[in-house]
Amino acid sequence: MTAKEQLRERIEMLTEHEAERSLRLLDDLRDPLTVMLDDAPLDDEPVTPEEEAAVAEADADIAAGRTVSLDDVLREFE
Repeated sequence: MTAKEQLRERIEMLTEHEAERSLRLLDDLRDPLTVMLDDAPLDDEPVTPEEEAAVAEADADIAAGRTVSLDDVLREFE
């Protein structure tokens, strides 16, 4: 069964409200801005050696448990 056939089958099972929501989602998929953003590269700038070092340091801190939870940070500012 093709993807379009599966869609048709599932559409028949939707309530009217679900169909309206689904229609909005389908329209969004065809929106030119959405298409452009979906096709855009994740990052078009090269990673610098300094950034690579910062990521490696952060990964090492996470692996060693040298982190502070968001809850702890929020408590500090209460």
